[in-house]
Amino acid sequence: MHPMLNIAVRAARRGGTIINRALNRLGDIRVDTKGHKNYVSEIDQEAETSIIQTLLAAYPEHRIVAEESGARGDSDYEWIIDPLDGTTNFLHGYPQFSVSIALAVRGELDQAVIFDPVRDELFTASRGAGAQLNNRRIRVSECQSLDHALLATGFPIRNPALIDSYLPTLNAFLPHVAGVRRAGAASLDLAFVACGRLDGFWEYGLQPWDIAAGMLLVQEAGGIVTEPNGADEPLKNGSILCASPRIHREMLKTLAIQGA
Repeated sequence: MHPMLNIAVRAARRGGTIINRALNRLGDIRVDTKGHKNYVSEIDQEAETSIIQTLLAAYPEHRIVAEESGARGDSDYEWIIDPLDGTTNFLHGYPQFSVSIALAVRGELDQAVIFDPVRDELFTASRGAGAQLNNRRIRVSECQSLDHALLATGFPIRNPALIDSYLPTLNAFLPHVAGVRRAGAASLDLAFVACGRLDGFWEYGLQPWDIAAGMLLVQEAGGIVTEPNGADEPLKNGSILCASPRIHREMLKTLAIQGA
């Protein structure tokens, strides 16, 4: 395992331990609102602090970009951190949330960890070295037709201005696929595309920490990652479409035909 990935795994597991311990006292957790339907708990903050301390203990000169505490430092090595993706799920005891950590080197994603502390599933990827789930190689699905595909999505509930443009994309897919799921944690949706549990995923209005690690996982597992319009900067623009190569082409085609 790459040394920097090894440190990221250590950080993710420490964050996951904090999250798991808190599941037994959800009613006592302090929760604040930081935006429209956007919540932050003391557990988000505690996990993030632990993750950052672990990373900076090993690499004190690296830059940090974290959901709760923002950006610090100036370096070609940038850690992109979501300490608890799926906070709303977590606060309801709904077991779909994760720790997500990515490392970008000179602007290019290089290492990735997504840790599901409930299932004890560790997704990892290093650029050029493939993707793994609990140290076993993973690949995107071999589904050959959108008709048989299981897709995932996310509703833009935090940005109502996106709803009118999002709904046509949902309408475009629903008649043509086996099913669509909305579980509420983009990082795990991407990880599930990488390991073939899902055949494709699309969402709008995301932040870099939501998708950075998952993007590298999908790419290293043989998938394609773009924006829903086919553009190549999902990390910058916050809109993403990813799938195996065959399903990705069909998803882009479906959106184009429906004018979505």
